Amino acid sequence: MSIDKTIAKQAIAAAQQLSNAVNAFSFAPPVTYTYNPLDYAWAGHEAYLRRFADGAKKVLFIGMNPGPFGMVQTGVPFGEVAAVRDWLNIDVAIQKPKVENPKRPIEGFSCRRSEVSGRRLWGLFAERFGSPEAFFADHFVVNYCPLAFFNLGRNITPDKLPARELQPLLEVCDRHLMMLIDLFQPQWLIGIGAWAEKRAQEILLKTPTKIPRQTAIRIGRILHPSPASPAANRGWSDAATRQLQALSIW
Repeated sequence: MSIDKTIAKQAIAAAQQLSNAVNAFSFAPPVTYTYNPLDYAWAGHEAYLRRFADGAKKVLFIGMNPGPFGMVQTGVPFGEVAAVRDWLNIDVAIQKPKVENPKRPIEGFSCRRSEVSGRRLWGLFAERFGSPEAFFADHFVVNYCPLAFFNLGRNITPDKLPARELQPLLEVCDRHLMMLIDLFQPQWLIGIGAWAEKRAQEILLKTPTKIPRQTAIRIGRILHPSPASPAANRGWSDAATRQLQALSIW
């Protein structure tokens, strides 16, 4: 892989554009708090892009949205604190959002709660590739939606939003994902879970002429590593590996 820091700069600019766009949205109850880690945790996200968004990628993994003890705390997709600090070697000061959810305080890299999904995802990559550089040579991880939604201590995923709130958000997030596809020129879009896979499918269907080499882009899915999934709790790492091997990606 050839390193191209201009791609990182463009990815950073695209993330700033996305952050500004989603900050304009408001959400009605049952959403009581909305977090945008691209805002208060920008230092973590920028460090992630600057270090690893450095060229074309064969595989773009797409998550749904930030988890309360992962990206919400670190600014890194699926950003379980220990994985980000100890494997990705990112450890930066995280700010507080303007309005903080008392049930989900922002503690940054001091957060002692482990994001299970992130621990599983980055743990698999660390076990298989050894170093971040080896993984990111051909792979990259993004979240489709940068916002986290809460009803006090309860997480609300984007798919649970009413259509009048969801549709404008989808349009903004679709545009951002298309920008990343233009930048990284992936051969594969892999949804981490069914919802992310569906978003990738719909983007390619509705905007094929805007995506370079779109006929070469294929779409797949791996099991979401959430502990809420009984299947994920029965050996997620092995299951995800088998799925990627069946697609001939690994």
